[in-house]
Amino acid sequence: MNNYPVTLPVPDYVYDRARQIADVTDQAIEAVLVQQLEAAFSTPLPALPPDEQAELDALVHLSDDALWTFAREQMSPTRQTRLSLLMEGNNKGTLSAAEQAEFDHLIDQGQRLMLRKAQAAALLTERGYTVSPNDMTAQDA
Repeated sequence: MNNYPVTLPVPDYVYDRARQIADVTDQAIEAVLVQQLEAAFSTPLPALPPDEQAELDALVHLSDDALWTFAREQMSPTRQTRLSLLMEGNNKGTLSAAEQAEFDHLIDQGQRLMLRKAQAAALLTERGYTVSPNDMTAQDA
């Protein structure tokens, strides 16, 4: 296992709590912080539904150009407008059952879109590209 030195500013309450644990357990504060980070990152992420996971897994087989297309994908302006209107109604508590179902469906579509974009960006990064937030917006033809 490799160890990487990291300089990380932490809030007072985190440092104070780590110092307390270090004093009580007769450990270095760095050891306490590493143990806490290991515990935080050892918890597995929740599993995605199988169809969503399969969709993301399939991205690895795409060309760089196809991944860039996914990374730049945007919800259509029509859907964005409709989602905004439904969000207003949801916030006011005035959605009908049909509108609530439509709202939930659009939210699900948006979340799936963001997952695809993130996975495409991660794969492009693994392939040596630098991906910035500007790169994640639609490009004019």
